[in-house]
Amino acid sequence: MTARLSLVSHHLCPYVQRAAIALAEKGVAFERVYVDLSNKPDWFKAVSPLGKVPLLRVRHGRSEEVIFESAVILEFLEETEANPLHPAASLARARHRAWIEFGSAILNAIGRFYSAADEAAFRHESKGLSEMFARLEAELSARQSTPWFAGERFSLVDAVYGPVFRYFDTFDRIGDFGILDGKPLVQAWRRALSRRQSVKEAVGADYPRRLHAFLQAKGSYLSGIIPRQATETPQVRSA
Repeated sequence: MTARLSLVSHHLCPYVQRAAIALAEKGVAFERVYVDLSNKPDWFKAVSPLGKVPLLRVRHGRSEEVIFESAVILEFLEETEANPLHPAASLARARHRAWIEFGSAILNAIGRFYSAADEAAFRHESKGLSEMFARLEAELSARQSTPWFAGERFSLVDAVYGPVFRYFDTFDRIGDFGILDGKPLVQAWRRALSRRQSVKEAVGADYPRRLHAFLQAKGSYLSGIIPRQATETPQVRSA
């Protein structure tokens, strides 16, 4: 019997998005269940050892298993569902997993960027992010990969970086921080991901508004320079 999959989600979580993108790319039917992480329901606390999303609830008949941590969920889907998103060769798979970890490190750096308390810390985190994307630009140049990380084939690495670049749609509306400037391959990859159906549909239509409100409420340096106008999903800037 085919398992019934339920993705326990939060509206803004980029780690949830990567799982949703992978499920969509594999053509796997699933349901989304959203939780308020500021007021976690008891059922969620009972099944989430780390108190985080995503969770993947896998139901077989009357039994259920709960998988936590996005990297583990992605690997489970690779092992159990058709349409693989990892390369077949072991060394290539290992390299892809390494760049997925790098994507998680970028997400951590983005969190430090929008949480920086003062201008000096903000500039420091901006510079650090720019350097990380410069390293990614060098990797893309060495691979000569277009339009996706591994060339013509969409992979789990692409699923991971779609949510990374989505942050910059909102950042670009706030100001020109220059983080992706001078990185044409990264910019081209960003544009391709922004047009991918699975990436676009990994969040709700109200995602820009929710992210704008979240950033504005942080009480950070970035919060203080956010324009007050209503948000729309912006066009991705050209390189």
